[in-house]
Amino acid sequence: MGLPEPHPGQPRRADLRVSDADRHAVADILREAAGEGRLDIDELEERLEETYKAKTYADLEPITQDLPVAGQAPVSPPSAAVQVVYGEGAASDSASAFLSNVERKGVWVVPQQFSVNAVLGDANIDLREAHYSAREVVINATSVLGSVKVTVPPNVHVIVEGNGVLGDFKEPSEKVPEALTADSPVVRVRGLAVLGDVTVKRRGPRGPKRTLRQHLGLE
Repeated sequence: MGLPEPHPGQPRRADLRVSDADRHAVADILREAAGEGRLDIDELEERLEETYKAKTYADLEPITQDLPVAGQAPVSPPSAAVQVVYGEGAASDSASAFLSNVERKGVWVVPQQFSVNAVLGDANIDLREAHYSAREVVINATSVLGSVKVTVPPNVHVIVEGNGVLGDFKEPSEKVPEALTADSPVVRVRGLAVLGDVTVKRRGPRGPKRTLRQHLGLE
């Protein structure tokens, strides 16, 4: 059950400051999820960092939005996923890694057709803060003795249609489930992995990393 609406002049719950107890409660949820295999070690570190940096309930809400929580959660479910913008940006674009590395991350606009090529190199395409030029976009990924990694947030419906030739073309696991809304974009990942790999992963919001020793106060 959600909290009642504030009276006029009162701050919204999302804008209120969280306590240390709130942060610790979210951290416990994350550690339990990691113990159940719902989060890998990198995801746990990222989310713990975001938890201990949170200042308001609005900061905490997205951190556990894709995790089942037993009993009453310390924060209410978010009213919306990450911002989605349509109808802006180029119709096509590309990124290539030949004996090198290339990445797209942070806030950027995904074109309707985006080609990424990795030949003896690594390409990292992160859509967790991306905007979209269309409701449905296509990523054409080619890996030849290289690696292409596509990271999508929970509110994106991803369809993987690629093939591997002595290589791997991997769909996202179920560790982080979809959290779709009526405004969710569709990302089709197509292409070919030849003696290389194309990996699609679903992960929560980005955040600065810290080691587990730092989270435990050992450094």
